Amino acid sequence: MLSGRVCLKPWGALLLALSTCLTAVHVHAEVQIKGAGASFPSHVYERWTKRFADLNPGVSVRYVPTGSGDGIKQIKARSVHLGGTDNPLTPQQLAEHKLVQIPMLVGGLVPVVNVQGIGANQLVLSGEVLADIMQGQIRQWDDPRIAALNPGLRLPAQAITRIVREDASGSTEVWTRYLGMSSSRFAAAVPASQKPTWPGATLAAKGNDGVSALLKDTAGGVSYVSFDRVQKDRLSGVKLRTSGGFVVAASEEAFRAAILASDLYKKGDDVAGLLSQPRADAWPLTATSYVLLDAAPKDMHAADWVARFVYWCFMHGDELTRGTGFAPLPERVQARLSGRLLQIHGPAGQVPSFATP
Repeated sequence: MLSGRVCLKPWGALLLALSTCLTAVHVHAEVQIKGAGASFPSHVYERWTKRFADLNPGVSVRYVPTGSGDGIKQIKARSVHLGGTDNPLTPQQLAEHKLVQIPMLVGGLVPVVNVQGIGANQLVLSGEVLADIMQGQIRQWDDPRIAALNPGLRLPAQAITRIVREDASGSTEVWTRYLGMSSSRFAAAVPASQKPTWPGATLAAKGNDGVSALLKDTAGGVSYVSFDRVQKDRLSGVKLRTSGGFVVAASEEAFRAAILASDLYKKGDDVAGLLSQPRADAWPLTATSYVLLDAAPKDMHAADWVARFVYWCFMHGDELTRGTGFAPLPERVQARLSGRLLQIHGPAGQVPSFATP
């Protein structure tokens, strides 16, 4: 039962034993696993890949945060073993490109600002006001619509500079989808997309880290980054007023609350949306991040190690994800992992050896 944290329970002991066996496999030759894509979870992936490589000498796992669009492109071209994306593909797309899609973890995007005199979690914005800001309709930080959400907060007469992602980004698609849900005017002007056309002049940077760096150098700036970057880079995150009238700050607990309110938890639906869940303590900008794997690999030796790595990440998800700014997946989603990995078949019909005695 998921309560204060997402955890593995009834099947954990069995899988832990199997996981221990997997990490003890002796590697006779150098194995190189390559991944690329979503920058949203990349710092967690960095932690996972390093620890897995430490436990498995001879295995190198490298994940490059190039953006969800590139991750999808590269796994389709089979230039990587793992393609990261924050936007799930449809069953039709998976079948067409012979891919397996696996949810890995849950996190949150956070609106961030660089506004004179405004610190972390001091400014409150709503989805509708954010939509008008990002559409260029609100241009000053002391605009009456912003002031109405922040009585008593001194807002400077400072111009707003919008900072967006220059790469095709799953975070951007999540961001534009949330803004479109909050404002029909925004949805009509800026359809949800990994690389939308923004009205008016904006500044752009590549990846979450690039956006974070540019925001720090831009007085009056506003943008969106993953929660772990807010923590690491000490950015001024914004609180959000939900459609139900609740004011929520981003946190791992608020991401778990969004999970609990969603069909990801209630039904184990891998691709269930987590945006704007109807719960008082749920962060409205919560999203799941996925990896895409080759469902018909020619090199089963590499495919075995890719499967072992993904399986290991699930087994150690709680301990390695805690404190990173992300939340592990619900138990009923984790429990279906083996079935997903068994969708992988080699040239002679082999399945990944992680599942064999």
